[in-house]
Amino acid sequence: MRADICAVACADLFRGDGEILASPMGTMPTLGARLARLTFAPDLLISDGEALLFADTPALGTPGQVEGWLPYRAVFDVLAWGRRHVVMGANQLDRFGNQNISCIGDHAQPQRQLLGVRGAPGNTVNHRTSYWVPKHSPRVFVDQVDMVSGVGYDKAAGPFHDLHRIVTDLAVLDFDTPTRAMRLVSVHPGVTVAEVEAATGFALSVEDAVETRTPTPEELTLLHTLDPNNLREREVPSREPAVRAATHR
Repeated sequence: MRADICAVACADLFRGDGEILASPMGTMPTLGARLARLTFAPDLLISDGEALLFADTPALGTPGQVEGWLPYRAVFDVLAWGRRHVVMGANQLDRFGNQNISCIGDHAQPQRQLLGVRGAPGNTVNHRTSYWVPKHSPRVFVDQVDMVSGVGYDKAAGPFHDLHRIVTDLAVLDFDTPTRAMRLVSVHPGVTVAEVEAATGFALSVEDAVETRTPTPEELTLLHTLDPNNLREREVPSREPAVRAATHR
């Protein structure tokens, strides 16, 4: 199931992070962070997304065992020290990882008003940041974002700027190139490199792309436990190729 592969790819975002605060935004990144904690990242700190730290690793939508309080002011301390890995969404991303969640069109007279910059500037200059994009399309992966909310690699962002990876419903991407432009790391099983290129509004480095790993039997069991209502399938539904192709336009 494609959704299982995406969940595991989101879990792998946290591989090697150690004892830091995971701040996944949305269903799939949250599921990935909890899967990571139950497998290869036991020191990962997870929360209810507001102010409570969990001692255990609850299923989605169920209360966890609380072991600490992390009020909003304390989050800024964590952010300033860089002990946080946030996984955000994006309405637009360009080749250097500039993110837009603010508006579509000219800022002075936008065609569509979105969230605003929210915490994106601080997130992208002070600690590791990844992105989750549930529908990989040229509308999201654009040549130039309409407004910079989260800072990309072509901006002077300072020593703590660390854009890690992007997971989509088609692929995994990163910025490990000489120019820090986006490259294709892997395509999910059943997806071709050409499909990803067609769904991206700029040229990608694709030479070293491999196939995204599939979940282990243990991970599949944990995913069913962590997500008993199969919310991940609603986010990345299993689709016929013709339907999937339609979403790329």
